[in-house]
Amino acid sequence: MSASLTLVLIMAALYATGVYIMLERSLTRVLIGFVLVGNATNLLIFIMSGRPGSSPIITGTASDADMVDPVPQILMLTAIVINFGITALILALVYRAWWLAQLGDEGDTLTDEHATETASSAEQDFRSSTDDDAAVRASLDASDHDDVSDHDDPDDHEDPDDYDHDDGAPARPGNTDAAR
Repeated sequence: MSASLTLVLIMAALYATGVYIMLERSLTRVLIGFVLVGNATNLLIFIMSGRPGSSPIITGTASDADMVDPVPQILMLTAIVINFGITALILALVYRAWWLAQLGDEGDTLTDEHATETASSAEQDFRSSTDDDAAVRASLDASDHDDVSDHDDPDDHEDPDDYDHDDGAPARPGNTDAAR
């Protein structure tokens, strides 16, 4: 197993630069340092994976001895995803710090949009729930009364052949069971 000296030097330079930049107090520099350290970690995993070989997906051939180990590839993909997630978190923190710096002395305090309201105006805005209950009950009673009156009419005889037998919808001309 032979690792490229160039890749090792680049990895070492990325680690050193990333750690040095992360020691600063600015969140933007911490973000840049973290990205450099994440890329150095990907290079480390790449260097440790060994020499290239055949694809680990194809098995049962004569070249199984030259097959590459898939675990470092999985570790590198995982490191990329973790690096992306933490970069997004740090970017959100940088944006939040910038936003709070723009507000100045006001900071996180919000103005009270309900400061001018009084108790009497709030009571006028929000009715009692008993008023709503009475209205719902009256609506339900009216709909129950309409349903009962529709079924009690003795002159209302419907012909069963006027309706489809499958869905109860009125029959259309030419829509018979024999035509199906």
